[in-house]
Amino acid sequence: MKRVLIVDDSKQVRERLISLLSDYPEIRIVGQAGNGKEALDALDDQKPDTVVLDIRLPGRSGIQLLGKIRTAHPEITIIMLTNYDFEHYRKQCMQMGADYFFNKTLEFEKVVNVLVN
Repeated sequence: MKRVLIVDDSKQVRERLISLLSDYPEIRIVGQAGNGKEALDALDDQKPDTVVLDIRLPGRSGIQLLGKIRTAHPEITIIMLTNYDFEHYRKQCMQMGADYFFNKTLEFEKVVNVLVN
């Protein structure tokens, strides 16, 4: 079973992901966070296998959080899911260790594909 933490400042996005992923018994949503501090607390408490992470977060950017997660938890799969689908962000995230980088508008469903395959 894949244990997933969803980190996005939009409650609507978090709820949409939870709704999509709840149909799959092999996926368990272990937490959600709306900012970097909540995400770091959830990482320690919930021990996810996968983090779905937005770039823009209050308090700490998703890119900063990506670096911190990758350093402290190299085993975690990190899926960047953002509306900021600019090449420089994609390149930076991949260089920092993101496993996937998806555009929220065009590739939302790819998160499901990654998690169930």
